[in-house]
This record gives sequence, structure tokens and C-alpha cells, in this order.
Amino acid sequence: MDARVYELINDQINKELYSAYLYLSFADYYEDEGLDGYANWYMIQAQEERDHALIFRKYLIENGESVKLLAIDQPDKTFSNHLEPLEAGLEHEEYVTSLINGIYAAAVEANDYRTQKFLGWFIDEQLEEEDTARGMIDKMKLFGDDARSLYELNQEYAARTYTTPSPLAGE
Repeated sequence: MDARVYELINDQINKELYSAYLYLSFADYYEDEGLDGYANWYMIQAQEERDHALIFRKYLIENGESVKLLAIDQPDKTFSNHLEPLEAGLEHEEYVTSLINGIYAAAVEANDYRTQKFLGWFIDEQLEEEDTARGMIDKMKLFGDDARSLYELNQEYAARTYTTPSPLAGE
């Protein structure tokens, strides 16, 4: 594996684990606010991010590379309203998309077709993540000020269940 591609993928493991920490902090905020449905949504989101780290880890191992785990930064976000974590989530997903794109660009430069194919799942996943984040923001802006509507949104997010990502499930 190209050294730059390896470095970026190994670093992405850390970035995905940070994403899990970040989303756990969002879940904590919503728990404190009494919005257990939103907390559930972000708890599952945190689990998905951890799974993404495991997918990258598995890919390195399958390619004969060693995994070097790094320290995970502490999330530093604080929120003053229910919309702010959602906006921070979209901003973070856009950042993760840029990281995935950077790995893909390095793989193209290295003629690493295997990694390009591997990253296809993450490219599709990021499109879905950003779309979902935008939808949550739109709903909060439209309905979040109305207690009954916020309750219904909270119930909607409480119904979310965890699904193992296909790269870990063995498709």
C-alpha cells in the first residue's frame, strides 16, 4: 500500500473514533434537555462512527498493514439551543466527506484501485449522512419551536434502530 494512502487511512480510524465521541456528546446534550429520542439518534450515530473506524481497521489488516491507534481528542462543543448540535453535526459530516475525498484523491494518485473501490461505500455513506443531517436541521427549524411538533420529532428519532454496516456484516 502506498505510504500516503496508508497514513490517511490509519488517521481516518482516529477521525471516526473522534466522530463517535462527538456524537456521544450530542446525545448527552439531548439527554440533559429531556429529548431522549434525539439522544437515541446520536447514540446510534456514535455506534455507526465506531463501526466506520472498524471498517478502516479491517481494511488495513486485510492489506497486511499494521494499525496504529492514536489519542482521541475530547469534543469541545457546547450548545445553547436544540438546533446547534444538528448544525454542528452537518458541519462535521461535511468535514468527514472532505477527509474521505482526500483519501480517494491519494488513492487515485497512487493508482490504488483497490482502495478507490473500497472507498466507494464511504462516499455513498457520506452523501446519506449529509442529506440526513440537512433534513434534521430543516425539521428543527420548521417545527422545533412548537412543543407538540418537537415531541413528535423526538418520538420519530426514538424509533431509530441500529443496523450493522454492510462492510462489517459481510454483505
